[in-house]
Amino acid sequence: MAPPDPHRAVIDRYLAAYNGFNVPGMLEVLHPEVEFRNLAGGEVTAEAHGRAEFRALAERAVTLFRSRRQAVRGYRAEGERAWITVEYEGVLAADLGPELRAGDTLRLTGRSTFVFRDGLIAELVDES
Repeated sequence: MAPPDPHRAVIDRYLAAYNGFNVPGMLEVLHPEVEFRNLAGGEVTAEAHGRAEFRALAERAVTLFRSRRQAVRGYRAEGERAWITVEYEGVLAADLGPELRAGDTLRLTGRSTFVFRDGLIAELVDES
């Protein structure tokens, strides 16, 4: 039997906090110098450098959704990197433009790349 994967445990903690709108819980597993990027269709739609910027971005994001959930459908790790594929579903709490209105449900698939340093997430790239 293989030993538990410490990176998977950190990712699972991060996702549980994300799904629960728990910004402090998300920050607990992030390296102080975390680098975050969100890519949609190959374009950078959000980024943060360091925990303070990530906190501001995450606190804004929780106001945009009534519910949200990332479910892991695939996982791979190699050294200090890990990759997950996810199914995402979120119900909007606010209008995000003429095409995306409060109450609409977003469903998409994507992948996230994690790089670890000192047992914490030092880089996170979300792609959809």
